Amino acid sequence: MRKLTHSEIEANRKKPDEISNYVRNPVYVLCDNIRSIFNVGAIFRTSDAAFIEKLYLTGFTPYPPRKEIEKVALGATETVPWEYYKDPIEIILKLKKNNIKIAVLEITDDQNWIWNVKADQFPICLVVGNEINGVSKEIIDLADLSFEIPMLGMKQSLNVSVAYGIAVYEMVRELKYTDIAL
Repeated sequence: MRKLTHSEIEANRKKPDEISNYVRNPVYVLCDNIRSIFNVGAIFRTSDAAFIEKLYLTGFTPYPPRKEIEKVALGATETVPWEYYKDPIEIILKLKKNNIKIAVLEITDDQNWIWNVKADQFPICLVVGNEINGVSKEIIDLADLSFEIPMLGMKQSLNVSVAYGIAVYEMVRELKYTDIAL
């Protein structure tokens, strides 16, 4: 085995001018009042990697153009379709009207592990919340599903961008879309 060179890796990547030729994974993502501009950049980068359908930034979540986002996103703000909405409820109601299920990544009394996501639950919008308070009660009240990542140690949660990466890749794995998206 040998490590591939940057040029070998790049040769196998999608090209920006051909991106519309590919089917995106039917995963929408909504960021509910994310505080850290660096978490937003990481979410953009992971969203590109998972080839999601669309990213919604809401509330006081920072949004491009911002050099701090770009520092972490490394160009993903140009490859991930995204929109900003002040009110997250507005976009949630639009998504629900289009038969897109709303799933919060949150610890709830439903205790539903992320690996329980099923292909028949798609298209889906995964909501990730504020680093301190999580997903707002108003959004949880509108959600169709909740998922959580089991915490096996002493802490009760992961960094939002790390949790998002775990959850979105579990969704992509369940979809088995890798053959199409690649």
